[in-house]
Amino acid sequence: MTSQEIRKKYLDFFQSKNHLIVPSAPIVLKDDPTLMFNNSGMAQFKEYFLGNATPKSPRIADTQKCLRVSGKHNDLEDVGFDTYHHTMFEMLGNWSFGDYFKKEAITWSWELLTEVYKLPKDRLYVTVFEGDEKEGIPRSIEALACWQKLVPENHIVFGNKKDNFWEMGEQGPCGPCTEIHFDGRSDQERALVPGESLVNKDHPEVIEIWNNVFMMFNRLKDGSLEPLPQKHVDTGMGFERLVRIIQKKSSNYDSDVFTPLIAQVEQITGFKYTSDEIKDISEQQNKTNIAIRVVVDHVRAVAFAIADGQLPSNTGAGYVIRRILRRAIRYGFTFLNTKEPFINQLVAVLADQMGDFFPEIRAQKTLVTNVIREEEASFLRTLEQGLQLLDKVVAETPGKEVKGEKVFELYDTFGFPKDLTALILKEKGYTYNEAEFDSELEKQKARSRAASEVATDDWTILIDGNIEQFVGYDQTENQVKITRYRKIDSKKDGVLYQIVLDATPFYPEGGGQVGDKGLLTTANERIEIIDTKKENNLILHLAPKLPENVSAVFNAQVNTDLRTSTSKNHSATHLMHLALRTILGTHVEQKGSLVAPNYLRFDFSHFSKVSDEELQQVEAFVNARIAEQLALVEHRNIPIEQALAQGAMALFGEKYGDSVRMIEFGQSKELCGGIHVKNTADIWHFKIISEGAVAAGIRRIEAITGDAVKDFFNQQESALAAIKETLKNPQDTLKAVVSLQEENAKLAKQIEALMKDKVKAMKAQMASELQEINGVSFLAKQIDLDASGAKDLAYELGQNKQNAFLLLATADEGKPMLTCYISKELVENKGLNAGAVVRELGKYIQGGGGGQPFFATAGGKNVDGIAEALKNAIHFIQ
Repeated sequence: MTSQEIRKKYLDFFQSKNHLIVPSAPIVLKDDPTLMFNNSGMAQFKEYFLGNATPKSPRIADTQKCLRVSGKHNDLEDVGFDTYHHTMFEMLGNWSFGDYFKKEAITWSWELLTEVYKLPKDRLYVTVFEGDEKEGIPRSIEALACWQKLVPENHIVFGNKKDNFWEMGEQGPCGPCTEIHFDGRSDQERALVPGESLVNKDHPEVIEIWNNVFMMFNRLKDGSLEPLPQKHVDTGMGFERLVRIIQKKSSNYDSDVFTPLIAQVEQITGFKYTSDEIKDISEQQNKTNIAIRVVVDHVRAVAFAIADGQLPSNTGAGYVIRRILRRAIRYGFTFLNTKEPFINQLVAVLADQMGDFFPEIRAQKTLVTNVIREEEASFLRTLEQGLQLLDKVVAETPGKEVKGEKVFELYDTFGFPKDLTALILKEKGYTYNEAEFDSELEKQKARSRAASEVATDDWTILIDGNIEQFVGYDQTENQVKITRYRKIDSKKDGVLYQIVLDATPFYPEGGGQVGDKGLLTTANERIEIIDTKKENNLILHLAPKLPENVSAVFNAQVNTDLRTSTSKNHSATHLMHLALRTILGTHVEQKGSLVAPNYLRFDFSHFSKVSDEELQQVEAFVNARIAEQLALVEHRNIPIEQALAQGAMALFGEKYGDSVRMIEFGQSKELCGGIHVKNTADIWHFKIISEGAVAAGIRRIEAITGDAVKDFFNQQESALAAIKETLKNPQDTLKAVVSLQEENAKLAKQIEALMKDKVKAMKAQMASELQEINGVSFLAKQIDLDASGAKDLAYELGQNKQNAFLLLATADEGKPMLTCYISKELVENKGLNAGAVVRELGKYIQGGGGGQPFFATAGGKNVDGIAEALKNAIHFIQ
């Protein structure tokens, strides 16, 4: 049975049990401030478990793309060392929202595993929650009774709260769970050690494959539990593990989920992967296996994240994706001898493999390939820089042990893992202080934890029921009541209050648009709303303080100045998207956006720099639509199929419901939940202020509208007036500037010629000042030249004198510079190194530098240190 067939049978089975089959949510979560990535099957359904929304069906099933890079067994640096943990994985799940419960969930899971997938019953073990006296939670009697009808007693294992009580987080919905484990050991091993003794003991062949969670409680901040109004079922089955078991493999990587990718790596690199079924492999082969596992695992995570709209970057979710990709590149570089980009070549295999179930990877194949290729090339260059830096660290290390802080610096700055550094150091006869490295790493983790730590109180409910609604499309002011509130405390923002209103006009951050700001007022009080966000289907108004009377009726007022500017930028973004597709081609797709009051930012797929002429055409196109005074046509609640049929643009990586909102300005039609102008004339004018690359195949335009354009033109006019005044108000300003540039170029050439003459004159004088010391022609002197002149003089002197050691100091424009020239025969015969010289003497001018063994320079800050540097130069030849 192939992996595609296994996935399909799961979905078909639950469809036959009246479940609605829904597509996977994007792997990247854009509108959930509590998570960067979908890390479990239930993440996209949190709002239903919390009672903040009603699902389309009380029964749902899906296969969800998930990403985990932290937590038990999921630390990124550990993936690849075993054969069953991954960064990106699929979670098969079936869900009941207040519908069926333990009996049906358990019966159906057993039916699917044993009757559809034909797994041998004697290899399956189940766990049941044993209860917790301290929490006051009884044993799961109903689950136990269900299993007793299906499996023998010795296949039922009781689990404690750690193993058999699932919690969403420190607070929120939770409940007991029952797991199904599979014993994949040989018959001989099973005869010696009973399977029940190995359940949840981290045995690589006795593994959990399915977890049925029964959501019954809500965990409060004080740790106590309260019953949920409705009971839910949340199940998750690891797809990769299931395929491995059905295909009778001892490793996930031996199943057809990974073998096509592994075969491609083998073909590209020439290294062969050894199946986990082969024992007693060499240490070198084991390293090869680990490297190939890392590559094929990580490319899946990175490719799907990019396809869902998350580009590698230096912050947030983008930084995690970059870390994952760079780890794969490092393992290829170190253990598969790949010095050129190669991981990008796996994307085509992945698209063929998974494109039927996840069409986004097929549709975005070219973009994903290009982004990964560029990231690889960039990081391989960084690795070369890191290797040079490591050479410098070794050269400056007294003894044979490198400081752990230096190794950590390489890890933190260049992504050098400690094992790669250790390998290179070992080849050079060095070691490093591991305890110091681990200490620095722990300090960094502690800083990161502290920075992101948020203490969240329980909700105080003032009005029960899901009565909250958004009225901000039609109103910027409304009479409201608070339905709930809670306090949050973070190191970053301090104490804030999240306030939920019954009928808010405030737009929450989403779809690239920033959240509204404004006020809640009564006759006696003004509460500032500093931001608005959305979490688990609740619109959260962030305020630095609570009203004295939280039960009062408030007037909610959006800051209309900010919103009006934001709406202009949002509508202009839609017009620009249409302009880019019209002028550059329909390959252009939105890949990210920011819509703020002061400017807009738009990322899009395009294979080359947008020329100045094309940018002018885009500007002209948008401003023509503004001049046409196109009225907003809003389709507030139409079926998504109808919107797409009418030509609406839908974006990859976005999650849409069955009903959507379509925004239409003439030919521009997009699915969008944001705030827009009523007529394009309200935008006034559109001006592009920058265009550049974000990643391979991704460009970014920043632009302004409305008052920001007026300010821009005023600044340009003021700058032009200042230039005219400086140039004594010429009749033709442009001609005057060109003339000034030409005159400047002539003077620069004259100065260059004079400097060359000066160098020649100084050469004759300084040749007589050379001292013979220990067979070395030595000179250390401060000269009145710039850095370029000092270099020319050093070469002129050095190339005409054998065994020369020259240190020339300059202080051009108050900036100290040391220039060192050492004849090649001294480098070869006496081991002198100009780079080491300037690094050491650079300390006196509070600077540093480097270069080649025969020529190097160092810049600094302290001119007064020049004399001391010159004085100490002689020590290198004594």
